[in-house]
Amino acid sequence: MINIRRSRERGFADHGWLKSFHSFSFANYYDPAHMGWGNLRVINEDRIESGTGFGTHGHRDMEIISYVLEGNLAHRDSMGNVKGIPPGDVQRMSAGRGVQHSEFNHAPGQMTHFLQIWIEPNVKGIEPGYEQQTIPQESKRGKLKLIASPAGEGGAVSIHADARLYAGLFDGDERAHLELNPARKAYVFLVRGSLWVNGLELHAGDAALFDQESGIDLTSGSHAEVLVFDLAP
Repeated sequence: MINIRRSRERGFADHGWLKSFHSFSFANYYDPAHMGWGNLRVINEDRIESGTGFGTHGHRDMEIISYVLEGNLAHRDSMGNVKGIPPGDVQRMSAGRGVQHSEFNHAPGQMTHFLQIWIEPNVKGIEPGYEQQTIPQESKRGKLKLIASPAGEGGAVSIHADARLYAGLFDGDERAHLELNPARKAYVFLVRGSLWVNGLELHAGDAALFDQESGIDLTSGSHAEVLVFDLAP
């Protein structure tokens, strides 16, 4: 079974300095039909105005991934990490038994556009952790590149969760296939452009939710950037 969730169906919050689309229930957006998918709990598409950001706040027992699309995300945390996250980098923060952090856009006159992703961990109360990896554009061109997994193989960031996250860039005749275990769930989120997923056309912000399916076929992209999640049921 494949269900399509269109971009316009997502929750939306406009805080002035921050504009955020919520794929799943988050903060003041609540939809009991969209609380998450498998162990994927949050995909927020955030745009932060220059000179603003999220002040210091805390998390516990969550695997948090930041995927920057435009601009630069400045990160500071209670583990001592002070980092800038540019497009092409993937950041993972394991909140574990508790971490404080802030995220800002310090670039003059430039918006920061990024995805904030939360995945429920399979272990709790661990030591908080941080990791950041650069994923070259060419490694995603016309294929699905693993960018987050439990083992962190092939340059992916390592997560304490039963999930694997892939990213890909597709245009024209470029195509990819990903085998799925039908006992698991999968989630396809189109970051930008357009793309056909198992014969269904997606546009930027759309998602396809897979349940009891054996594979994902990506075809006929037009300036497409896509994230694909293989998730615990």
